Amino acid sequence: MSEQRITHPDGTGINLHSWPARGDPKAVVVLQHGFNAHGGHLSWAAEQLNAAGYACYAVDLRGRGKSDGERFYVDNFDKYLSDLQLAFDRAQTEHPGLPVFLMGHSAGGVVATSYALRHQGRLKGLICHSFAFRVPAPRFLLNLLQWLSGPFPRLKVLKLKNADFSRDAAWVAMMNTDPLIHDENQPAKTVGEMWKADKILEVSFPKITLPILIIHGTQDHATLPAGSQMFFDCAVAQRQKVVGKVVIFVGAKTKVWAHDCEFSRGLKGLSQLHQISIDVIWCRKMF
Repeated sequence: MSEQRITHPDGTGINLHSWPARGDPKAVVVLQHGFNAHGGHLSWAAEQLNAAGYACYAVDLRGRGKSDGERFYVDNFDKYLSDLQLAFDRAQTEHPGLPVFLMGHSAGGVVATSYALRHQGRLKGLICHSFAFRVPAPRFLLNLLQWLSGPFPRLKVLKLKNADFSRDAAWVAMMNTDPLIHDENQPAKTVGEMWKADKILEVSFPKITLPILIIHGTQDHATLPAGSQMFFDCAVAQRQKVVGKVVIFVGAKTKVWAHDCEFSRGLKGLSQLHQISIDVIWCRKMF
C-alpha cells in the first residue's frame, strides 16, 4: 500500500491510499470507509482484491484518518462525494479504460450509493457492505438530530462502540488503540447530513440500474440488515432483468470482510458481478 496527500479543489488536504494489483489488473475497486474508520482499515480487504487481480484505491474522508478538516465533522454531505471523486480521478488516470467498481462499508455505503446514483455511467458495479441505510434508531430521533444540527451543529450525538464492528477480538483491540479514531463521536451536523442522504436514497433506489452486490451480517449492532434487504428489493423491483445479489451472513458483525471465510464468499460475489451474470439469492450461512 502507498499513501499520498492530494489537494481537494477547495484546498482541503486529502489522504489517498492505493494498493496495486498483482500483475496486470483486470479492473479497479474504489473502496469507501465509514464511521470509526479510515482508508487504512481497508488494507486487508484491498490486499485480497489485489491478489484476485483488482487494483484498489481509497480516500480518508475530510475530518477523518489523515485528511485535513475538523474532526468527524462535515457541513454538507456533497463534500464527502467530492472527496470520493478524488479516488476515482486517480484510478482513471492510472488505469484508463479499465472497469471500475465501487465498494462502501457502513456509512461509507451511504456515500458510495449516493455517488453511484449520480455517476452510474462511470461504474461497472456497486458493492455495499454493512450498508448504514437503516440504523438502530427511530426515524423521529433521527429527524430530531437533523433539526438539532441547525442550532447545535457541533453537538456530539453519536458514539459507536468499536466492539460492535467485529467479532474478531484482535481487530477490536486494533480499533481501540488507533489514534486516528480515538474518542470518535459524530457531531449533530454530520449525522443530520447522513440522514438527509439516507432519505434521498430511500426514494431513489429504483433509479439504480447498476449490478449490485450487498453483504450484511445478522449480528451487526451498528447497522440493520433489513436496510440492505430493502435496498436490494427496491433497486431490483422495477428491472426487467435482475442483476444483483444480497448475501446475509448469520452471526457476522459490521466488518464482514475482516474474516477469511466470509471475505472469500464476498470476493466470489465480486467476480460474479464482474461477469454480470448473477442470480438473486438470500443466503444464510453458519460460520
